Parts: sequence; C-alpha cells; structure tokens
Amino acid sequence: MSDSIAAVTRILPVSRETAERLETYVALLRKWQPAQNLVSPHTLGEVWSRHIADSAQLVALFPDVLRWVDIGSGAGLPGIITGILLADSPGARVHCVESNQRKCAFLRTAIRETGAAAVVHEGRIESILKQWQEPVDFISARALASLTNLLELTEPLTQAGVQAALHKGEDFDAELKEASQSWALDLVRHKSLIDSNSLIVEIRRAERRSA
Repeated sequence: MSDSIAAVTRILPVSRETAERLETYVALLRKWQPAQNLVSPHTLGEVWSRHIADSAQLVALFPDVLRWVDIGSGAGLPGIITGILLADSPGARVHCVESNQRKCAFLRTAIRETGAAAVVHEGRIESILKQWQEPVDFISARALASLTNLLELTEPLTQAGVQAALHKGEDFDAELKEASQSWALDLVRHKSLIDSNSLIVEIRRAERRSA
C-alpha cells in the first residue's frame, strides 16, 4: 500500500474533517520543506507512516489527555498532529515550544490553516518551562534529546506532577541506564504501533537522586 492517511487510520479512527486537516498539514510540510528542511528529506516518501502516524500514537495511547506541552516542536511532530487530532475536543490545547524562528513561522501557519488546537511559544525550552504557568497534563518530545537531557529540561513541570510521553528508539536501554544514575523513575514502556524498534516511554514520576 502506498504511503497515505491509511497509516493513521490503522491505529486511530479519524473523522473526514480531521483527515482533511491532516492532509492540509502534509501539503504544507511538503511546500515548506525545500526551504526549511523540516524533516529528513529521505523520509518524505513515507511521511504518513514515518511522521504523521508515528505522532498520532500519542492520542491513540492517551485519548483522555487534552492538555499537552510539546517541547522542541520543530515541524510540529508530534505537537501539531496532536493538536489536529484534538481540534474538536473541548478544552484541548497543545503548547508547542520551539526556539527556531523560521520553524515557529511554520508552526503558526500550520495551526492557522489546519485549525489545530495548538499555540506556539517561541524561545528556549529551559527558559520557557522555568516560567510555566499554564495548566498541562503531559509533555511530549520526539527526536529531541537523550533521556537525561529531557529530564533536565522538563524538571520544572515533572516536579509539579506533569507526566511525559517520549518517542524513543532502540538505544533506549542505554539512555535509561545513564539517566537512572541521577534520577529515580517510574515509567512504562509502550511498544510503538508503527516501528517495532521504537517505543513510547511514559514517565509517570521523575525525582532527582540525592547526591
């Protein structure tokens, strides 16, 4: 089967309106890609499975979570996709945190043209999260940093009880071993619905170990 929205509907039913919003996003991604290099060029031929469906897993796994912070949003994967899938859910809001000005311009355009339930926060992750005041339930991050670095970045929110859902690859065991030296973690591994070598790591609790 050719790469299409079917990659999404295999894991999550979507309405016709949501499908149209996702198609609008993909068209925008393709339009902006040559100038912005939003995703790895060799993945464009599989954009629905490699990026859209992979991002959509979060809503499939956590259907009741409506308030997200997506850090290092880049092209909006998964943040904008989460926002599109939650666009018709009352109270839904995805906060996309991104420091790159051009990528922020893309994110704002994508939100405007798709009607995603999302908003952009332009600036460095650590600076924005230290001053965070919005009510949120979950943090998302995809292809951003090691687990140790993600725990450092998100500490202001995790210490306030916010959980996290992180896209991770086959090297996660090594990342976990390193992070566990400094952090006591309560986590759940969810097998990826898209890639057998990947997983979604649900961080339920993260506390620094005493020195």
